Amino acid sequence: MPPKDTQPKYRQIADYLRDGILDGTFPAGQPLPSEEALAKQFGVTRPTVRQGLAELRASGLVEAIMGRGTFARSPHSRPGLTRPRGVRRASDGRYIEADGIRWADAEPPVATRTDAPMALADLLRIPPGEPMFTYDALQTADNGRLRQLHRTYVPFSVLIDSKYEEEAPPPAPELYAALADLGHELHFTEYVRTRMPLPDQAQALRLADGVPLLHVLRVTLTQTDKPLALEEFHLPGDELELSFRL
Repeated sequence: MPPKDTQPKYRQIADYLRDGILDGTFPAGQPLPSEEALAKQFGVTRPTVRQGLAELRASGLVEAIMGRGTFARSPHSRPGLTRPRGVRRASDGRYIEADGIRWADAEPPVATRTDAPMALADLLRIPPGEPMFTYDALQTADNGRLRQLHRTYVPFSVLIDSKYEEEAPPPAPELYAALADLGHELHFTEYVRTRMPLPDQAQALRLADGVPLLHVLRVTLTQTDKPLALEEFHLPGDELELSFRL
C-alpha cells in the first residue's frame, strides 16, 4: 500500500496543478479545472482550492481573469508590464522617472513628523529616532489601471540652514529640484525585494490573494554619497518586471 500523502490538501492541489503546468498537461493560456471540479476531485471545500491556487499565483504560474476563470501561465512567459527604473533631469530642470509614467495622487500628500526606524536610519546614516518629514500617497496612472504606494522621508538634519527649517519641503519627485536648488548634485540608489503585502496594502493596490509586492527603496544622495532622502515604493508583483540600465 503506497504511503499516504500527509501534505495539507491545498498544497496537494498546488503540486498537482504545478506539475501539470510544467509538463504541459495544462498548456499556457488554457483554463485550469474549475474550483468546483478540483474541490470534488480532492474532496475539499472551494476555499481550500483557492488557497492552493493562491500559492501558484504567487509564483506566477497561474492568472485569474475576472469572469473567465483561472488560466495556466508558462514559467518563461513575459510579464504584462515592464517598467524602466531611474531618474533623469530634463532640460527645464525637472526630474523625470525613466518609465515616463505620469502618476496622480489619489489625495494631496500631507507632511507628517515621524521618527526614523532602525532600518531606514541605517540607509540614511542618521541616528535611529531622528525626526523626519514623511509623505504618504496612493498613486494611480492609466485611468487607475496602474497603482503604487509611495512614501517620501526627509530627515530634519538635511534641512538645517535652509528655508525648509521653517516650512516643509515638497514630496518627491518635486523634492529633487528642491534639493538641487540647495546646491546638491544628486544621484540615486535603489534596493529591490519582494514580500507579501499587509492587508491594507493589498486592499489599496487591489491585489488578489497570494500576490506579492515589489518593495523598492530609493535613496537620494549627494555627489559625495551623503544620503539626503529616502523613498519607499510598493508595487504589485504579479504582472510587473523592473528594468535597470547599467
